[in-house]
Amino acid sequence: MATRPRPSATVWLRSVCPYSERVDTKHEGLAPASIVVAAGRQPRSPGAGLNAPLEFSSTYHADGPVDYARNGNPTWTAFEETLGALEGGSALVFSSGMAAIAAALSLAPAGAVIVAPTHAYSGTGAILESFENDGQAIVRRVDVSDSEAVFAALEGADVLWAESPTNPMLEVADLPRIFEAAHALGAVTMCDNTFATPLVQQPLSMGADVVVHSVTKYLAGHSDVILGATVTARSERGHRFQAALAQHRLLHGAIAGPMETWLALRGMRTLHLRVERSSASAAVLALRLQGHPAVQRLRYPGFGSIIAIEVQGGPQGAETVAAQVRLWTHATSLGGVESLIERRRRHPAEPPTVPENLLRLSVGVEDIEDLWRDLEGALACVVPTVPSDDLPA
Repeated sequence: MATRPRPSATVWLRSVCPYSERVDTKHEGLAPASIVVAAGRQPRSPGAGLNAPLEFSSTYHADGPVDYARNGNPTWTAFEETLGALEGGSALVFSSGMAAIAAALSLAPAGAVIVAPTHAYSGTGAILESFENDGQAIVRRVDVSDSEAVFAALEGADVLWAESPTNPMLEVADLPRIFEAAHALGAVTMCDNTFATPLVQQPLSMGADVVVHSVTKYLAGHSDVILGATVTARSERGHRFQAALAQHRLLHGAIAGPMETWLALRGMRTLHLRVERSSASAAVLALRLQGHPAVQRLRYPGFGSIIAIEVQGGPQGAETVAAQVRLWTHATSLGGVESLIERRRRHPAEPPTVPENLLRLSVGVEDIEDLWRDLEGALACVVPTVPSDDLPA
């Protein structure tokens, strides 16, 4: 009996991942604050539920759009439609931010030259270092806020990995310029948009080929899930990247649990409110920290909810501040409703160019005056000052 020819990987992928190419175009033209609330809902029909279903099933009846839960899930679809609408592309949810980063970097050819920020998420740095150690890639690290340095590093590069603002130094890149330069030289452009969120910037519109998120952070927003995501442009080029990323997710088993995805979608419904509140508070705190006697240097890009400060007293001074806060939480991570503080160099994977006394502050949604009193009191343990409440008006 003649055997049927095996379909190509792309055709096979489409047949088993029917949800991977579904996008939400119904909400184009709406403001992001409206998209996060309205996208990814069930069809409006009498008696239908408002929210997307939480689908707990690993197996499906034959001859339907999906036959096994590693291939697709309605809960994934709702989340992916919402994030895709926010970023202006097609999204895929992954089991973690690291899984999404690994999938994106899998697009780089063997022996690739990758241009990446000197300062970036430590997990990204660890993957790139493993590539170097295994002879899989040559990594050129640059200050992404220095466009001329990026241009110089791009000669012969296959991939430009951007992060803006960078973690934890908060350097800001001119994304349109460096993406344009990368494309002119034939490089694929990727951008981690976790810090800024799609409410602040949409890298696909600036020339990124692939956008990556740690969904754990701002998108989910409640410090209760581990998830990641990629987003690609709605173009022929983006479609190819989307298919490759979906295939990577399928073959490597980097799939998200439905419960985590449902929680992330629920958290995303208030993304605009949380980011608006935390960003406003961060701006107030940055103003008050500027020139504070316990603060040697303030790092704040002028937007977003992350601040970095270098405090007096070296690493011990920074650890003292982190240990003395009571409302702020001394913990790693960021982007949740609670305010977090951490000395980043306590982690061995952090680059040595990150100052030992740098504290990263993720501003949450608590009352701004409570946050300030707590932080000010902790800073006073390093350099005693007159409390602001006692200063003349």
